[in-house]
Amino acid sequence: MTTIELWTFHDPGFADRDVVGYSVEAADGSFGKIDEASYEAGAGYLVVDTSSLANLGFGKHALIPAAAIERVDHDGKTVHLTLTKGQIKDAPEYQGFDDAYRERVGGYYGPFLMAPGMVAPSMAPVDRR
Repeated sequence: MTTIELWTFHDPGFADRDVVGYSVEAADGSFGKIDEASYEAGAGYLVVDTSSLANLGFGKHALIPAAAIERVDHDGKTVHLTLTKGQIKDAPEYQGFDDAYRERVGGYYGPFLMAPGMVAPSMAPVDRR
């Protein structure tokens, strides 16, 4: 069995270019713009500004684990996700980043990001200090 690493980018070249300011496309449509990105090994994520979707019940920001990135179109400055807007909307609300929040987010997104035959991931990123 394989374990998915939620906080690791599938494409090792992803961290070579800054994606802050890129548009984000969920599996079912436009989702917002990237405000912040962590490229740290084992602790990769995006913080997406979703304020344009506030009328749909979204908060101001959403945290997206690195494993949810399907592909990056650098020419079009767009990051494509495997998650739907509904899955992201129902995630724990982003109010800052700490280990407890990472665990909640990992526990929520883990089942959506596992392919058949995978086992539950370690929810907390690796502390590389």
